Amino acid sequence: MKIGDTVSVVDEDLSGVVTSVKGNIVVFKDEYGFTHQYPKEKLVPKNADLYENIRVVKKAEPKKVISKKHQKNHLVLDLHFHNLVKNPNDYDSFERLFIQKEKLIEVIEFCRKNNLKRLEIVHGIGDGTLQCMVRDVLESQVGIDFYNKEILHHQSGAVMVEFH
Repeated sequence: MKIGDTVSVVDEDLSGVVTSVKGNIVVFKDEYGFTHQYPKEKLVPKNADLYENIRVVKKAEPKKVISKKHQKNHLVLDLHFHNLVKNPNDYDSFERLFIQKEKLIEVIEFCRKNNLKRLEIVHGIGDGTLQCMVRDVLESQVGIDFYNKEILHHQSGAVMVEFH
């Protein structure tokens, strides 16, 4: 650093032109005419030419890691009986409804345990027995909101559940 150089103070918003150098101490005048003394190690040269020939390397944007908790995709549970067991004809209607209810409760607990935010329950459009069972189970749960996917709920074959 020599007289006439422009310098900037490290970790401060202060710069100016060097007026004198005495050993390790540099004296400079800021833009308002005030003089300041700093040791050389607290100053850096302020030279625009230093940055002119530097090539800017554009790096790829890092991929954001989204936790499972905040994924946009939601879990879908299809309660159609043929999706739950191998031989659907081996069960009577009471057993079918019981197995569907157990599966529903199991999946709701899984969602809570894994901090999932949304669950879509597909119950289909039939005589309404399965739909009523799903609604009863959901109404007995705390910390959830649920709504039918379609405006006319009797025409909807699915319910969306949101966990708090």
